Amino acid sequence: MKKSFAEFKRWSLAFLKWTGLALLVGAVCGLIGTAFHYSIHIAGEVREANSWLIFLLPVGGAAIVLIYSLMKQQITLGTDLLFHSIHGKKPVPFVMAPLIYIGTFITHLFGGSAGREGAALQLGGSMGSSIGVFLKLKKEESRTLALMGMGALFSALFGTPLAAALFVMEVLALGHMVYSSFAPCLIASLAAYGVSLLLGVSGESFALASLPAFGAVPLLQSAALAIACAILSVAFCKLMHLSHKSAAKYLKNPYLRAVLGGAVIVLMTLAVGTRDYNGAGGQVIKRAIEQGQARPWDFALKFIFTAITLASGFKGGEIVPTFFVGAAFGCTVGPIIGMDAGFAAALALIALFCGNTNCPIASILLALELFGGKGLPFFALACAITYMLSGNISLYHNQLIANKGLKLGSLILPESGEEPISK
Repeated sequence: MKKSFAEFKRWSLAFLKWTGLALLVGAVCGLIGTAFHYSIHIAGEVREANSWLIFLLPVGGAAIVLIYSLMKQQITLGTDLLFHSIHGKKPVPFVMAPLIYIGTFITHLFGGSAGREGAALQLGGSMGSSIGVFLKLKKEESRTLALMGMGALFSALFGTPLAAALFVMEVLALGHMVYSSFAPCLIASLAAYGVSLLLGVSGESFALASLPAFGAVPLLQSAALAIACAILSVAFCKLMHLSHKSAAKYLKNPYLRAVLGGAVIVLMTLAVGTRDYNGAGGQVIKRAIEQGQARPWDFALKFIFTAITLASGFKGGEIVPTFFVGAAFGCTVGPIIGMDAGFAAALALIALFCGNTNCPIASILLALELFGGKGLPFFALACAITYMLSGNISLYHNQLIANKGLKLGSLILPESGEEPISK
């Protein structure tokens, strides 16, 4: 009994310590996430009210490169560097926070096609790690604070605290989730979400107009759509990687790369005759899910717009574009196989997110929080199939892949002491 009590006391003190740190990180990231949310919202409103701003996109790209140069940082500074720092147990550079904040604001203000989550992960990771350094914590503890910050800021922006906490734990090293970080990550995410709600930020959610009854036919339709999303996931990630590699290879000058990339986006915007593919595209996602409406080419054009934008050096992220592409794709393909367009849009959004990030558990929780738990078995099935069929492909080069999939009918499990293999 004495030994058990001592053990309980030790874990209780650890719990109190990490709860305090989680609340601190959550509060800070909740405030920063709220400010960032309103900044991006204002940028979008200003852009929509002043359509001529799109013509300044090349100038905005050059400005982003100049800011990074003045701070003596490479324009490629991004989410992969964040993952690399955490894997290497190094403090995440504080400079990531202001650079990604300003870069993402400029991208959205002038009409680049990008999301917000890349900024959320980088902002949160930088702030969490910086708090650890300020408090003179050990490197391992600062690493955990970086994870907490990533989840907290993601939660503040999207209003999905459960998915955010699991996502940052799952995305770093597939198959090697460290469960001891679950409590502080979840508490930080909940705290940040609470702060954002108090300051008027409403979380992302969608109303499903139609939901299929559980049965063999709807399950088979969901499986068919998931297979299509797995193929799309591979194409999406490959195009993102190829566009970054090609842009860096053939346009070595970052200023020229940003200016030309911005000019191409301007010309493409004028050619398609709509601004739906500029910015994050939240209105298209909502229309596809809640009204079942999307043009057949929406997913492909958003695909291309985002690849060019991010490869040119503009800042933001790929996850909201993933939502856009998935929702528009599902809305287009779903009716062909007999599914309701709105429900197919929601299912494909989650499935493509799962395939692009290799995070099936976080994806299922994301479906729960975005759609209120409706049709969860269909979402879980779609995630399982897309996750398996998409292979080891990922949006993030520095995601560690410890094990995945089936081989000769048996699960591939890591040997004792086996280290995850970096892609």
